[in-house]
Amino acid sequence: MSRVFAYLRVSTADQTTDNQLREIEGAGFSVAPQRAVSETISGSVAAAERPSFSKLLDRLEEGDVLLVTKLDRLGRNAMDVRSTVERLDRSGVRVHCLALGGVDLTSAAGKMTTSVIAAVAEFERDLLVERTQAGLARAKAEGRALGRPSVLGGAELAEIKKQRESGASLGVLAKAYGVTRSAIQRAEKRAVVIGGPKSGTAIA
Repeated sequence: MSRVFAYLRVSTADQTTDNQLREIEGAGFSVAPQRAVSETISGSVAAAERPSFSKLLDRLEEGDVLLVTKLDRLGRNAMDVRSTVERLDRSGVRVHCLALGGVDLTSAAGKMTTSVIAAVAEFERDLLVERTQAGLARAKAEGRALGRPSVLGGAELAEIKKQRESGASLGVLAKAYGVTRSAIQRAEKRAVVIGGPKSGTAIA
C-alpha cells in the first residue's frame, strides 16, 4: 500500500503550516502525523539544500506519494521544481500539487505542465536579462554613471571618517546624517580609499 507524505513549508517563524495541512486533508488525503514534514526556510533555497526536505528524500520509497499545496513549496523556481520532480519520478515517487488540481506531476500531463511552466520561467528570465543589458548599454552610451549614487559628499565622508576614528558608532552617525548604517559603512570605506588608511580604531 502506498504511503502518503506531505511537505509543508513556510518562510518565516511567525508563519504556520497548519493551513497547508488542512488544505491537504480538505482535498481528501489522509496523512499520518509522522509523515507530514514541516520546514521553516526561505523559498530562495533550493529544495535539495533544505535540511528537512533532504531527510524526506531519504525516507521516500518507490510507490510513495508526496503532496504539496503549491509548486513554490517544492522548489525555489520552475527549474528547481522540475529537477526535484524528475528526481522523485526516477525513484518511483508520485508528486501531487493541489494548486494544479491535484495533478500528479510525474504523470504525462504533470510533466507537460511543469515543462510549460519551466519554459515560461526561462523565457521571462531571458527577457529580464535582455532588458537589463539594453538599459545598461543605453545609460553608458548617454554617459550616465552606473551604480548606486553616493548620498554623502566629500566633506561629509571626511567628517564621518574622523568621527568613526574618534569612536562614534554607526547608529549615532546614521541618525545624525539621516541615512542607514550601511550608508555610513560605505562612506567610511570610501573615505579610507580617498584619504588613505585609518589612523585609529572605530567602534561599531
